[in-house]
Amino acid sequence: MTRNTNASNKKRLISLLSLILILALLTLIPLPYYIYQPGTIEKLTDFVKVENGHASEIGSFNLTTVLSIKANNALTLLYGLFAKDTEIRKSVKVRGTLTDAEYGILLDHMMNSSQNNAVVASLEAAGQPIPMTYTGIFVQALYAESKAAGMLLPGDVIVEAEGKPVTRINELASVIVQSKKIGDMLELVVLRGKERHTLTVELYGDDGDDAAVPRIGIVSEDQYTIKPPVSVVYKESEIGGPSAGLMFSLEILDQLTEGELTHGKFIAGTGTIDAGGNVGQIGGIRDKIIAAELAGVEIFFCPADVKASDSNEKDILDEARKRGYKVTIVPVHTLAEAMNYLERLGA
Repeated sequence: MTRNTNASNKKRLISLLSLILILALLTLIPLPYYIYQPGTIEKLTDFVKVENGHASEIGSFNLTTVLSIKANNALTLLYGLFAKDTEIRKSVKVRGTLTDAEYGILLDHMMNSSQNNAVVASLEAAGQPIPMTYTGIFVQALYAESKAAGMLLPGDVIVEAEGKPVTRINELASVIVQSKKIGDMLELVVLRGKERHTLTVELYGDDGDDAAVPRIGIVSEDQYTIKPPVSVVYKESEIGGPSAGLMFSLEILDQLTEGELTHGKFIAGTGTIDAGGNVGQIGGIRDKIIAAELAGVEIFFCPADVKASDSNEKDILDEARKRGYKVTIVPVHTLAEAMNYLERLGA
């Protein structure tokens, strides 16, 4: 009897240790994946306040979010495989070669840029144009083939090229095209936080139609500051990226004008905005329309497809049709188109 008991205890111990080992492997071995699923609907009056503004009291403008979870172990990945309405993406498809810290910087900058663009576009639409002071070229990312990798970093702001001040992308391109060829070295001055750095990078050529054009190999955008005639204050949040630009613009316009731009409707949407009021494509459109329908949204604005590579309009209409959604989907190219649609609601 004692021998059988000891043998049984030994088997239980081995089974327990094996289970602990398996759980440890499932939680400790890092995996390069992200899980995406429908997020939340956030009322924009909680995020942006215009000085002496008049927000809608019955209807509302809302931004939509996507829940992003870093699936850095097998247990989290299993959740992504079996949970409802989830999508698994490889890390390289999400943030390329950026580190977590660099990706966070990029998302924060995109949100700040989106908010500035929304202020400029909405005040312009309200007949209050804002002077823009360009301050440099923000480096969002570097292409894999760029010779500047390891020297230029995401988050750097280029302010000089070959001893000449450059505050806009077209100024930098002009310096390169007029004085450089493929294989030449280009001297840049960048701001990295509060520090100023001088870098020398090699220019390279692409394999496409512009193969003879020398380039640094960066994804970038013009950085600028504004001084609006009225104060527009954004609440700090953990939401990042540029996709709330259109909805920020509509909320600012609603607060700037008398009456209810919403006409009492529960309105949400997504889309980037530039300073000229043009609406651009975003990621996670499927997750956002699912979240909107679940929340009971009545009208949903989305980016209209323009180029052959655009798919927001097609994807959202296909998803809504497949699921039998009742929400009214309104694709728009510009802020003006969204405003025209809302004006017709009150007619």
